[in-house]
Amino acid sequence: MDKELFDDLVKSMEEMVAIHNGEVQPPPERIHRHPMPAVKEIRETAGLKQEEFAQAVGVSPSLVQSWEQKRRIPSGSSLKILLMLEHNPALIKVLLAI
Repeated sequence: MDKELFDDLVKSMEEMVAIHNGEVQPPPERIHRHPMPAVKEIRETAGLKQEEFAQAVGVSPSLVQSWEQKRRIPSGSSLKILLMLEHNPALIKVLLAI
């Protein structure tokens, strides 16, 4: 690995730790947050059991349970699917048909 790249990685990690410890406040334009979807509400509105909802979204039932209990946070394509379902609950029918 290039020394310059390595030094940049170390600097980034040190900045991350300082932010986590509250020693540094990043500028607002560098903060990106996605709202946590109300997974249980989305599932109950669809009238589905956790197993059915998990199959529709393409994840395991235990992951759905973890989301609902806020032990894990959805990310990636799962987060996008959940946000889409929050905005348009009728999309669950499309996911169930796939």
